[in-house]
Amino acid sequence: MRIAVTGATGFVGGHLLPRLTEAGHLVSALTRRPQPDLPGVTWVNGALNDARSLAHLCLGCDAVVHVAGVVNAPDAAAFDAGNRVGTCAVLQAATAAGAIRFVHISSLAAREPELSMYGASKRAAEDAVANSDLDWRIVRPTAIYGPGDTGMLDIFRMASHGVVALPPAGRMSVIHVDDFVRLVLALVESPEGGVLYEADDGVPGGWAHRDFAATLGTAVGRKVIALPMPKALLSLASRLDRLFRGAKASLTADRVDYLTHPDWTIDPDRGVPAALWTPHIATPAGLQATAAWYRANGWL
Repeated sequence: MRIAVTGATGFVGGHLLPRLTEAGHLVSALTRRPQPDLPGVTWVNGALNDARSLAHLCLGCDAVVHVAGVVNAPDAAAFDAGNRVGTCAVLQAATAAGAIRFVHISSLAAREPELSMYGASKRAAEDAVANSDLDWRIVRPTAIYGPGDTGMLDIFRMASHGVVALPPAGRMSVIHVDDFVRLVLALVESPEGGVLYEADDGVPGGWAHRDFAATLGTAVGRKVIALPMPKALLSLASRLDRLFRGAKASLTADRVDYLTHPDWTIDPDRGVPAALWTPHIATPAGLQATAAWYRANGWL
């Protein structure tokens, strides 16, 4: 197939493109800036708010994988523009171009849209996809980690210093990026549409925060102290992060609102059928390999 991909230059997109081309597919990939040549990939200059570039991206494509989205934004309108409105623009371009399949990368945060502006915007994007005329598939990943990820880099750095600050007591799930992009490929190639899945590393019931911190410590070679933090203290930390790092702050007030939810594990009833996909990378080994990559690249 020829597959159009948004978010192609990001963390997930960078791992997805070679997975698609190695499977024999041709890829049209959206980018805002010049990119190096990649076998099987045609770069299309543009953005989600540029209808002409989206039309060019989707032209002649059988399927569209919509990875792009906004994780941090100053207000609800900006989240809506980056997630719901951007998704609607890609849906319109895909429909006009005659694409058949549409794979939408959402977030587990969409399950609890009342908790955050981010989650609300991702749920609204899901609704737009589900109400389209395309053969759609939606996947809600848990926290994605792996080589090249900046989203979980801070917690790796904390662990390397022997202390991991955590949200209040609760449970979470994670998934390695290589497992996740295998799932995206499976969804592109599967004949079954109209599905919404939640995906993780396969650990039943996910990880208690303290257990994950201890496993992360092992991965970086340190015994760590886990420090559960009340929401008020995390809110203060988010203000300090914004003060010192500005727009690059990773702990935002909106993120605090959903991080402090006690259960970010997948709903087993929405799990991916084993006949379609199963995770291959055990989290302890995946975290260790990610830590090694960070060190090799001077990030840790």
